[in-house]
Amino acid sequence: MSQQNNSIVKIKELAVGYGSKTVAQNINFELEHGVLCGIVGVNGIGKSTLLRTLAGFQPKLSGIIEVKNKSLDKHSPSELAQNLSVVLTEQPASKNLTVQELIALGRQPYTNWIGTLTSADKEHIQKSLDAFLLQELRFNKCHELSDGQLQRVLIARAMAQDTPLILLDEPTTHLDLYHKVQILKLLQQLAHQNQKTILFTTHEIDLAIQLCNKILILDGDNNPFGDPCELIEQKHFERLFPSEMVQFDAKTGSFKVNK
Repeated sequence: MSQQNNSIVKIKELAVGYGSKTVAQNINFELEHGVLCGIVGVNGIGKSTLLRTLAGFQPKLSGIIEVKNKSLDKHSPSELAQNLSVVLTEQPASKNLTVQELIALGRQPYTNWIGTLTSADKEHIQKSLDAFLLQELRFNKCHELSDGQLQRVLIARAMAQDTPLILLDEPTTHLDLYHKVQILKLLQQLAHQNQKTILFTTHEIDLAIQLCNKILILDGDNNPFGDPCELIEQKHFERLFPSEMVQFDAKTGSFKVNK
């Protein structure tokens, strides 16, 4: 199979922003099945704006966004819902639902007009409960959950939607280190075992380096993209922060504060 046909998302010379204000430009990358990719960069560089644009929540300023070799704006809403699922940082309005009910919402693109769940739908919900360790919480109301538990539920809903591409904005915000690692390892597992293409924004640069197959660094210039090891060799991470404050350790893939 050619690389062209195996591409899930392809971005060429993309510029994103609001109205006449460009937040980030010169963005180029391509992702295939089974890839976990992190988007990193300093605050305000345009990570969330890029993700919202890729999700179709706001228009691009220029460039090309293709999902499964078709321009994003040529997908109908129902087609998009079967190809792309999104987990944003905003809390869901439906926190009065149980865990199982919220995950079941991921099946909406496939249910009939009265929303009846088929046995296949129920199987997807069950797999999502199992994959994100939510079986014991399935009847709990979402407002009773911790931040880490709720984040697992939201990602499980995206998994139940069964799209080839999953976009997540800051999936580890407000979590302690244990739960940050747990969420990112679950995402890695979902990408590799279920052949999903997962793209997420994060401030956890050291964790992304260790767990991602690909990383896009938004640096306000040429926005390098590639394998974490390649990006380390090319010293791209070292340019992210002022070197007098923070130094990047290429051996460990981590940053350390200059004392």
